[in-house]
Amino acid sequence: MALSKHLNADRLIQASKDHKAPGAHSSTDHHAVHGYGARYGTEPIPKYRLPSKGTDAEATYQLLHDELTLDGNPALNLASFVHTWMPKQADQLMMENISKNLIDQDEYPMTQVIHTRCVSILADLWHAPSTQQAIGTATTGSSEAIQLGGLAMKRLWQEKRKAAGKSIHEPGPNIVMGANAQVALEKFARYFDVEMRLVPISEESHYRLDPKRAMQYVDENTIGVYVILGSTYTGHYEPVKEMADLLDEYEARTGNSVPIHVDAASGGFIAPFATPKLEWDFKIPRVVSINTSGHKFGLSYVGVGWVVWRSKQFLPKDLIFELHYLGSVEYSFSLNFSRPAHPIIAQYFNFVHLGFEGYRNVALQDLANARLLSRALEKSGLFYVLSDIHRPQTVGALASAAQKTVGINEANVENYSPGLPVVSFRFTDEFRQQNPDIQQKWVQVLLRAKGWIVPNYELAPDLESVEILRVVVRENLSAVMIDRLVADIIEIVEGLVKSDTPTHALSKMSSGVTTAEHHHGGLDKGSGSKSSGTYAKQC
Repeated sequence: MALSKHLNADRLIQASKDHKAPGAHSSTDHHAVHGYGARYGTEPIPKYRLPSKGTDAEATYQLLHDELTLDGNPALNLASFVHTWMPKQADQLMMENISKNLIDQDEYPMTQVIHTRCVSILADLWHAPSTQQAIGTATTGSSEAIQLGGLAMKRLWQEKRKAAGKSIHEPGPNIVMGANAQVALEKFARYFDVEMRLVPISEESHYRLDPKRAMQYVDENTIGVYVILGSTYTGHYEPVKEMADLLDEYEARTGNSVPIHVDAASGGFIAPFATPKLEWDFKIPRVVSINTSGHKFGLSYVGVGWVVWRSKQFLPKDLIFELHYLGSVEYSFSLNFSRPAHPIIAQYFNFVHLGFEGYRNVALQDLANARLLSRALEKSGLFYVLSDIHRPQTVGALASAAQKTVGINEANVENYSPGLPVVSFRFTDEFRQQNPDIQQKWVQVLLRAKGWIVPNYELAPDLESVEILRVVVRENLSAVMIDRLVADIIEIVEGLVKSDTPTHALSKMSSGVTTAEHHHGGLDKGSGSKSSGTYAKQC
C-alpha cells in the first residue's frame, strides 16, 4: 500500500483511544496517558504545555523513568567520545555536592581550592614552565574552552595591531585549522567574527592538518593556528612540533609571531599517559594554550572541560572580570557565569583515585583494544582501516630490517603510531568493486538493529567522497565486547553479500550469538525435537 500523505502518530493515537460516548473526543491533544494513572491517581499529563496541577514525586519519577528507557544503551554507543561510568563513590560524592555553584567562591571556598588544584595538575601534566604562573579554568566542555583559547589569541592580536598603529578591521583577523576540525573550532570563527581558513586534508596528510600546506594560509592577520591532538574523524594526532617549527621559521623571516592553541579535547588525557615522549604540549614554546574534555578520556561524567594558558601573559586582562557582589573579590574568565561544581569535584576524584599509573593503565588498555579491533577488521578482508594506531611507527632502515627479522613487541605502545583509541574503517576497494550495489551506510543501520551505534559519515572537505565507519574505544568497550562487535559486523556484511537488498539481509540475519564462545556449552540448530505447532519451537 502506497502512503499518499504523511501519517501523524500523535493524531493516530488520539483517534484510536476509547471514548466515553459515540463521537466524543478528548478536549486536548497531546496528552500522555500512563498505566500508572490508576495506581498513583494521576490524570493524563499534557506533553507540550505545563500541567495545571502537579503530580506526586514517586509517580513522576516512574513515568519519566519508563519514558527514558527508550534511550539507547550508553555502553553500546560507539559513536560518542563521552565517558559514561564512574565508581559508585564518585556518584555519591557528586550527589552530595550537586547543588553547589562553582562561581560562588565565598560560600564554597573548598570547592574553589579543588578547582585550582585541577588546573595546577593539568598545567603540570602538560609541562607548563611554571604551574604557579600557568592559569586556567573549568568549562562545560571543550567547546567553551576552545572559544576562550581563540578569544585570547584574537585579543592579543588586536593589541599588537593597535600598538603598531594598524587596523584591526581591514582586512580583519583570521585563524588557520585543518578541514577536519570539529564543529566547535568552526563555531569560534563564526561567533567571534574571525575568518576561518580551512586547510584541505588528504590521504598523504593522514586525513589531518598538513603543516606545510597550512603555512600557505598564514599571514600577518593570522591570530593563531588550531592544532588538533586527536581528530574527531580518524583519531590521528596532528603534528604540533612540525607546525611550531614552521611558524618559528616564518617569524624569523617576517617578524610575525603566530601562536598555537592545541585542541586536546580527547588527546589531552591520552598522550601524556600512553606516549609521554611525544612533543605536543607546553614543552613547545609556541603553544600558548591547551584545552581538553574531562568528560571524555578524563573519565568523568559529561559537563566538564578545561583550558590552560602557559602563563598569565597569554590571557589578556580585559577577558578577566573582577566581581564584588558575591561576598568577596572573585575573578571570572569563562563564557558562562553560574555552573555546577560537582563535575569539577568528580574530575578531582579521578585524579586522586587513579593517579598517573591508573590513567596510564586505562589509556594503554583502550589502545590495545583498539588495535585488536583494527587488526580483526583488516584481517577479515572486508575493510580498510584509516586510523594508524595499529601500525608500527616509521623507523630507520636498520631498525626496520631488525623489525622484519625479529618482529616488534606488540605490547609496547611506543612501537605504534600515536593516536586516540579510535578505529575508522571503510569497505576495501576490492569489496566495493565486487559488490557495487552494497552501500556502507547499511552497515550502520543493521548494527543499530543489534543495539550498536556506529556512525557512517563522510570525511572532511577534499575527501568528502570517502565514507567511513568509526568506533571510539572507551574504557567500557572490553575485548569481549569487541569479539561480539566484530562477529556482528561480519555477519551483517556477509548477509548483505548473499542478499539482493538490505531488507532481505535484515530478515535473514541470525538472532544467535556468533562470538568465539558460541559453541561453548550451546546446542546446534536441529538439536531439539520437531516442532508440534505450539510455542516449543525447534532450537
